[in-house]
Amino acid sequence: MNLELTDLLLLSALVIGAALFWRAQRLRETALRATRRHCQQEQVLLLDQTVGLKSLRLRRDTNGKWGLWRRYDFEFTVTGGERYHGETVLIGERVSGVTLPPHRFTRDPDQLH
Repeated sequence: MNLELTDLLLLSALVIGAALFWRAQRLRETALRATRRHCQQEQVLLLDQTVGLKSLRLRRDTNGKWGLWRRYDFEFTVTGGERYHGETVLIGERVSGVTLPPHRFTRDPDQLH
């Protein structure tokens, strides 16, 4: 079997693409775990149990190191009737923060279930 340079380049591109996809999925799961935890602490209900990548940028972290900055959006509710949009930010592989916009509060957290 003769492998030509184009075959090797194509195979390399497929392997690199698969590795990048796997890493992106792992980082999305990290963002989702942080989002779920934050929503539980704030006593709001995460809708659709998912986060979606909204933007990806090259940026410095708090230590001045360059890293990929990822912003994931998600939706949550307090009353079940209104949907709010929040965001989770990752810098590199570290969760930088989860932000919820101003929203209604319920008196009884059991109203969420």
